[in-house]
Formats: sequence, C-alpha cells, structure tokens
Amino acid sequence: MPQRVLLHHSSHGRAAPDAVREFAAAAGYPVLEVHDAHEIHARVSRTYPAALVVDATPPGDAALALCRQMKHDAFTSVVPVVMYMGEKEGNEDLAAAALEAGADEVLHGHGREVLLRLKLAVARAERDVSVHPTTLLPGTVQIQRDIAERLRGGGKFAVCYADLDHFKEFNDRYGYVHGDRVILILSRILREVVRAHSPAAFVGHIGGDDFIFNAPLDDFRMCCEEVIGVFNELIALQYAEEDRERGYFVGKDRRGEVYQVPLMTLSIGVVTNEHRTFVHTAQISELATEMKAYAKTFTGSIYVVDRRTDQPRFEQEAFARSLVSQDPLAMVAAHAENEPLPDAPPPSPDEPGAQAIPAAPADTAAAAGPSDPGYVAVAPAAVAREAGGA
Repeated sequence: MPQRVLLHHSSHGRAAPDAVREFAAAAGYPVLEVHDAHEIHARVSRTYPAALVVDATPPGDAALALCRQMKHDAFTSVVPVVMYMGEKEGNEDLAAAALEAGADEVLHGHGREVLLRLKLAVARAERDVSVHPTTLLPGTVQIQRDIAERLRGGGKFAVCYADLDHFKEFNDRYGYVHGDRVILILSRILREVVRAHSPAAFVGHIGGDDFIFNAPLDDFRMCCEEVIGVFNELIALQYAEEDRERGYFVGKDRRGEVYQVPLMTLSIGVVTNEHRTFVHTAQISELATEMKAYAKTFTGSIYVVDRRTDQPRFEQEAFARSLVSQDPLAMVAAHAENEPLPDAPPPSPDEPGAQAIPAAPADTAAAAGPSDPGYVAVAPAAVAREAGGA
C-alpha cells in the first residue's frame, strides 16, 4: 500500500497544531498542508489519507461546508474528518454543528487527550473501513453498507458487478507486477468515469479483478458504456506490440496444450430494483454474481441487465425470514418486523419484464472495434431476453 499521509487544511492559513504533528510523527504519517479547499478532493483521489484534519476555529463556516462535502461524496466519505477548534468553553454549538456535518471527531485544547482522541478516530476508521492495498477502494464491508443504505432509502438504483476476462492468463504471461497495474488501471477507470457521470455513485473493490459500482437507475447505463469504452481503448496498451497487433497471445493450458488467449475484455452484470423489491443485500449479491457469470459467456466487453420481475410474495417473505433467522444482525432493508412487506410495483404496460434492452444490432457491435471512439458494448437482444425470463 502507498504511504499513508495526514492531510491538514486551514482556511485561516495556519499550520497544523503541534499535537497533530506529534501524532503524525509517532504514526509515521507525513503531514501535507492543503491550503486550497478545492484541492482536497484531488488529493484524496490520488491517495487514501489516514485522516483529514480541519481547522474549525470560529466562525468555522468554511470548515463545516468542507466536512459536509466530504461526507456527502461516496468516494471521500470513508476518509475520517477530524475538526479542531479552540477551548471547549464557548464553542459548544460549533462542536455540535461539526458532528452534525459528519465529523468523525472534534478536538479541543491541547495535551494528551487531543493525541488520544486523534489516534482513536484514525483507529476507528481503519477498523470500520477496509480498503484494497493496490486500488485504495473500499472493500466488501462498505459495499454491503452502501447497498443497504440504498435499499433503506427506497430509491431506484443499480448494482454493477465488473470482472476482467482472461486476466489470469495475462498474469501468468506478463507477471504479477503487470497484473497489479491492470487492476490499478481498471480501478482508476471505474472511479473517474463513474464519478464523472454519477456523483451519487459508489465504487468498491471486492478483491482480485472483481469490482462493484452502485449508481442511481438513471445513471448506470451511461456509466457502463463509458467504462467499457475507456477500458477497450486502454487495455491493448498493456500488451507487448506483437501480442497487441495479433489480438491474442499463445498460451498453454494445464494439460500443456497450446491455445490462443484473446486480449482482456470486461464483463459487467447488472441488477436493479426497477422491477423487483429486495429485502436483503444477499439477494442482490447473489443475482449480481449470477449476471456477471452470464455476461462472461459472451465474447468481448459487455454489460447485461437482469430484467426479471419479483418472485411471488410468499417466497420473498419466506426468504427474508430465513435470512433473519440465520443472521440476527443481517442488514435487512424491510419495514418493521410486524409490518407487511410492500407489494412489488406492477410493470408498466409498455415495459413488460421480458422486454429486450435497447441494444445495438449484433453485427454493429461486431463490426466496431475497441479503437472506434463510437464503440459501445451493450447486451445483444438475446442477452436481454434470457435475462428477462423470455
């Protein structure tokens, strides 16, 4: 993992307090002074800081606005924000406002207590937030938490499970250093493209070459198409010129037989709550895995969307009860225990469950290549029909 740093920002132009520097030195964190608040998001995007320490000396309005912005953004909300001000007496209202804005800790005064509170704030974040050492993206805990929050929120959203095709063969041929670079490139594509097209989206790294991004229903198609387009443009550059020109390299399977390994492609399986009512994150996880595996049965970079409708109500209720009985702490996004589960909304007359996704004709997708700037890899009609239950 790249070296962790401690970011410090003061709208008043002050340097980090001695207590903050003492903590950073003991923990081995360099302190980076960020004087312009607009640069903080860029800094966080380039590295995963141990914490952002903000000068909230009264009036503190700029510090509160920065904290709200950090915690509202799914990409930066995992970074602990620690705000410090003068003495506690007389600043009670400002301290309460900082906590309401999402601050992970509020520091007052000086001395050993400040050091301990700062240390505990960073420790809590590292305990509750796991990030991948290569990509610095949130892990499975945050992925589940984000899905559960979207379920509880009641809005329409999509969970997109992205996976590389032929990555193992690439890793075997070029080595793990080049393999890690491909993983890092894909993570940057996902983070930058998804964030650009859907500020409310979330990107996480399950592990290996498996990624998840969750986005509002209106945004996910553009995200998938742009991610695939950028990926197809860049991935060929990771191969030796000879392999790139051929479009494949020669490998051997476990039996020693020679075969052609195509260039890597990207498969994305998508699950939405447009036609379904989910009550547990496990339902979505299972279906997303199924759709991702289905996408990988097709050649080339592609995304497929599950169009099936709800299972019968009694099956859904039984499934929810079984999950709760197995895991009392399960993140169930249903109503109170004694309330009935909501009925699934009926499909609109012009959009039945078996309707095919609007897609480019198969011959168009085949004719356009990854270098074509207009190339968009989408699910062919056959994919949509099977995923929709037709």
